[in-house]
Amino acid sequence: MNYLTVKETAEKWGVSARRVHQYCKDERIPGTKRLGNAWAIPENAAKPQDPRSRKKKEKIQSGEKTAKRVGAVIAAAGVVDEEKDISPLMYLGKISIIRRMILIFQQVRIFPIVVITGYQALEVEQHLSNYGVIFLKNENYKTTDKLESAKLGFRFLEDKCDKIFFTSVNVPMFTAETLGKMLEEDGKIVIPSFRGKSGHPVLMSREVLQKVNSYQGEGGVRGAIDSSGFQRQFLDVEDEGVLLISDSMEHIDDLVENHNARLLHPFVKIQIEREGIVFDGRAKLLLLLIQETKSVQTACRQIAMSRGKAWDMINQMEEELGFAVVTRRQGGSHGGKTELTTKGKEFLRAFQEYENVVRNYASEQFRLKFGDLK
Repeated sequence: MNYLTVKETAEKWGVSARRVHQYCKDERIPGTKRLGNAWAIPENAAKPQDPRSRKKKEKIQSGEKTAKRVGAVIAAAGVVDEEKDISPLMYLGKISIIRRMILIFQQVRIFPIVVITGYQALEVEQHLSNYGVIFLKNENYKTTDKLESAKLGFRFLEDKCDKIFFTSVNVPMFTAETLGKMLEEDGKIVIPSFRGKSGHPVLMSREVLQKVNSYQGEGGVRGAIDSSGFQRQFLDVEDEGVLLISDSMEHIDDLVENHNARLLHPFVKIQIEREGIVFDGRAKLLLLLIQETKSVQTACRQIAMSRGKAWDMINQMEEELGFAVVTRRQGGSHGGKTELTTKGKEFLRAFQEYENVVRNYASEQFRLKFGDLK
């Protein structure tokens, strides 16, 4: 019988060497032999099932609800390092820091993604205008700390999501694999760690957000989380990117190639057309925000779209669909208000359900057809 080393087995199974070493220690690989401090693993050994995946599967089979709505907040309001020309718009490889982070979140279907802007707000909004994210500007970013920026996003998502990821723009190199592992955990506060050092992003439940939003003490985001009263769960991951900050550029450059390989994913653009586009992802986000804010102007500001463009989109949509999507209410003592009609809400909900089905199928087929592609 031929045997492989821990490293060779890890590469074969697509997991970390640490994970394979733990499998050996736990006697989960039949036929494994210990040779001093090393392990010899049968070449034909099957990869043990991850107990977390089994637990998740059991929950689904038992009918327990596991699908939770998960959003993300990226704090990008402050100046990272103006002297070194480091900002959210700085390129790592062929894409900017902020785009890299958004693509990673989108790989694991995180929505909504809220970007808190301040420094270079207009440039950042224009740079990401077609990426389906929501912008909230911290007008006082020069005089407030990161917690105040974070709270803008937390308050926006508090009643919309069961959990949210939070990270600063200066930690851009975590992977989708890490996010997926964090989502499998049940803790109220989940923090990734690499070789004993905790990092970002932090995953928090709605209950934690409520505590953080009411916090008025010192210590920034960390102090607010610590004061929440919920226990922090640290998750060991083989992902150095959870630690690295963007002002350590020399070390980050060493990881870009590996990180780029992990960015490979299917990109499905879903839109409804007749002679032209009737409805797409950008229109979906516009209607979601109108439903939330009751204002076209506010919705436009949060997705970096002009009011003229928004109304053109709505008018074209209504003409093609044959029914009113929004109601217009102007003037009055409380000002104007725009809301979705009943048919508009039904159409939006149907599109979101259709979109989820298509994206889930595309992701499944991508894994089946291109799972070994790197």
